[in-house]
Amino acid sequence: MKKGWIFILIGFMIFNISAMSQKKSTEKVTKFVIHTSYGDMKGYLYNETPLHRDNFAKLIQEGYFNDLLFHRVISGFMIQGGDPNSRDAKPGVALGAGGPGYTVPAEFNSNLIHKKGALAAARQADQVNPKKASSGSQFYIVQGKTYPESQLNGIASQMGLTYTDEQKKAYETLGGTPFLDMNYTVFGEITEGLAVIDKIALVQKNSGDRPVQDIKMTIELID
Repeated sequence: MKKGWIFILIGFMIFNISAMSQKKSTEKVTKFVIHTSYGDMKGYLYNETPLHRDNFAKLIQEGYFNDLLFHRVISGFMIQGGDPNSRDAKPGVALGAGGPGYTVPAEFNSNLIHKKGALAAARQADQVNPKKASSGSQFYIVQGKTYPESQLNGIASQMGLTYTDEQKKAYETLGGTPFLDMNYTVFGEITEGLAVIDKIALVQKNSGDRPVQDIKMTIELID
């Protein structure tokens, strides 16, 4: 009788694992493309961060990002956009304070790291935003740099993080910004067009990190 229960339990576990695997493989993935004068960046949004996924997709469908600027660009770090005040902004005007009038609750996930190409949400500083809620529209795409294992281990130890071998490899070979992990919500990634990030990161900027020549974006959802 006990053996029978064991076989039933094992069969139930296999069924559940199979069902979960099938659900994951058939789960819809939200894909997008960002058009710029430097080329296109294609990527997808993570289902593990549904609040950010749905919000970003909604704004794309509304045309919210079209003709906005990459208003903050720091080589070796990231390129940032999504400020509605950047549309038709005059040269030299400081940007970065605009948004849709709401924030999105943080959705931190240790499986989602700031590797190169990561799409993450900008936010206000901890002093005024202790819950680390995300901007409703401003985002950044990681460029970062590569980290040797010893330095990465030091960062992980200091921040109380543990990286998988796969994550370590990404930071060691592809690069990224590990010091932002679990502090800013990563909700997607660029899979095609990583070189476009590098091109934009190298443009001439003013003292406020705004590109001297405007870099406009258009974002659309794709199949």
